[in-house]
Amino acid sequence: MPSVTHDDDAPPLADLMPWSAAPPRLGRGWPTAPDGASLKARWDALMKAEGAEREALFGVTRSRTPRSAVTQLPGRASGTGRLARESGPCAEPVRVLGGPFDEQWLIPDHRLIDSARPELWRVADERQLFAVEQTAVPESSGPVLLIASVLPLTAGRGGRVRPLYRRPGGLEPNLAPGLLEHLGSRLGLGHSPDPVDVLAWTVAVARHGRKGLTVPLTADAGLWARGTELGRRMLWLMRRDGERPRLPGGRRPYVRSPLPAVPVDVRYDRDEEALQIDEGRISPVPPEAWDFEVGGARVLEQWFAARTRQPEPGTLEAIRPATWPQAWTSELLEVVTVLALLAELGPQRAELTMETPTTAPITATELRTAGVLPVPEGARRPASVLDHHEEGPEGQFALL
Repeated sequence: MPSVTHDDDAPPLADLMPWSAAPPRLGRGWPTAPDGASLKARWDALMKAEGAEREALFGVTRSRTPRSAVTQLPGRASGTGRLARESGPCAEPVRVLGGPFDEQWLIPDHRLIDSARPELWRVADERQLFAVEQTAVPESSGPVLLIASVLPLTAGRGGRVRPLYRRPGGLEPNLAPGLLEHLGSRLGLGHSPDPVDVLAWTVAVARHGRKGLTVPLTADAGLWARGTELGRRMLWLMRRDGERPRLPGGRRPYVRSPLPAVPVDVRYDRDEEALQIDEGRISPVPPEAWDFEVGGARVLEQWFAARTRQPEPGTLEAIRPATWPQAWTSELLEVVTVLALLAELGPQRAELTMETPTTAPITATELRTAGVLPVPEGARRPASVLDHHEEGPEGQFALL
């Protein structure tokens, strides 16, 4: 029987961050959009329709119809009366992660969402970080985990969403009980590492293997410091909140020719390092930014398609900006910058993932011996919320 290598015995992410959920499943596309104004216009159009017309615009599924009785989304002020009788204003749209590096907007109304995953909404606040699993693609150098500060609406095929904290306010890390203490002891830190450092290390070294997503750990303090520094840089770039990332002046992308009012096609000119959007032109765009993939698909192509894909006429999704908004150009320049800066970290990630399995590895076997694994079943379930009132259908309140 072949011996088990340290790499084969790397702890699974599913054990290190045991609580997870599938991303929300909307069941219809119109409650999300790259701009918030379109969502309010869509809602107004739905409110003007009645009876069968409202039902057709809504998009009936087995889980939702305009007559469904639905509770309020945790932490959101939206109606709970039957949508068939609704006439009030649209709930204020919120930012969500619509795709890799693509923040969009969502109407946070439970009546519009087939499977909202309320347990994720309960812990979504300014302290939360969501780790989003991506599809394994052979020979791909793209990240296997994305990190978001806003609620993710998508993951890779079969992928899960793993919040860093089990409770609002950054309380109770979603980590295997005893893991922080064991790491602190083995690394000789004199204290337990910060949960964000564990997430930073994870995003820097996580990989797909025969056991799914695994996270090689190390007891080497110097290697740990390098990995967490790299990972924190990746977290900052992926979260895209706070100070905006910038490339040095000579490499900073600019609009060289104005983008058309209604763009149709995007191409990349490698010789000129330019993004051609019909007759519009943005440069310089490093090849590494254009080639950046997540789950085997180019991020920039997906981002552009989400804003130019032609919806079916007469649907709510057809209500959209008549011309390309200036805000989208600013967002595009930022995404190019983020991808370019992340691509620059690729060599460091590659070096780290080569070193980690053989440099003082902390294996799954060691964690089992130390009693960190297996995790108790309760750690795989959402934390109980005993003091949180949420409005039920037709204005009733439920104690969870």
